[in-house]
Amino acid sequence: MFTRMARRAALVAALPLAAALAGCGLGAGNSPHDVQLAVTSEFGARTIRAWGAPHVSGEDTVMSLLMRNLSVDTSDGGGFVQSIDGHAAGQQGGEPIGWFYFVNGLQAAQGAAATDVRSGDRIWWDLHDWSQSEESPAVVGSFPAPFTTGLEGTRPPVRVECALPSSQPCRAVGARLRMLGVLATAGTIHAGEEKGTLRVLVGAWAAIRNAGHVNTIEQGPRASGVYARFAADGASLNVLDAQGHTAAALGAGAGLIAATRHGEDAPVWVISGTDAAGVRRAAGAFDAADLRDRFALALSSTGAHIAVPAASAGARA
Repeated sequence: MFTRMARRAALVAALPLAAALAGCGLGAGNSPHDVQLAVTSEFGARTIRAWGAPHVSGEDTVMSLLMRNLSVDTSDGGGFVQSIDGHAAGQQGGEPIGWFYFVNGLQAAQGAAATDVRSGDRIWWDLHDWSQSEESPAVVGSFPAPFTTGLEGTRPPVRVECALPSSQPCRAVGARLRMLGVLATAGTIHAGEEKGTLRVLVGAWAAIRNAGHVNTIEQGPRASGVYARFAADGASLNVLDAQGHTAAALGAGAGLIAATRHGEDAPVWVISGTDAAGVRRAAGAFDAADLRDRFALALSSTGAHIAVPAASAGARA
């Protein structure tokens, strides 16, 4: 299992090898198809480049795909990605910023040159402040991945767990997955862990917080990678900015869609809120248009969409 520092180092390791392979992929063999590539900054707030169909050649790795489609500079003797298309890692406003990548909504566990590109992958690079957390182990902005793509070459079972199985939010989430062709089982909230199952927890925070490790969200980004904090009683939700400060304090009617991951387990998604109204708002935003390039998404009592982390006071429609 990678430690946080090991994951950070592994993200950009083996660049000399990647540079050698960037012109031709890994060799002959069938090229992956239906691949998407996005490059953003500030936790997805700004799009630098995005392709629905990047140039893929041979048996590509994440790094060779990146270097084929963009201009990449390295530092420290080729050990780190320094810049992509002129957008450089380093310092910004006195805080460290760096490049991180995600495949189908999971932050990389190894170097980009060691990660093969598979058909259907959504690959997302983002340049952001990592002063509060070196990891966002799972993000929601690649939806409908990982539900439609699987995880790291596997297709884990999907289970929708609801505090109120007969509720409209529970039915809406299940219906959305069925529309995507995802066969998900359904049930009530399971307090333990199901390591091999991709779980979606639907319900007010007070009702779902003890399901596995999702209550780490209450501890902020250093514990969960999610830049939002529910109170333990679920009655309030604070949306944080990149420096960990509260940018929006939400009460009744607030919702959250986020994902987190414990170790190498499958991620757990939460579609939650401070109350039933907040859960309905979150379930209504469980779609690609609302989630695209979001690390997580909060919804206010007025229905305003707030990117998580937020930019200072932060609503982004």
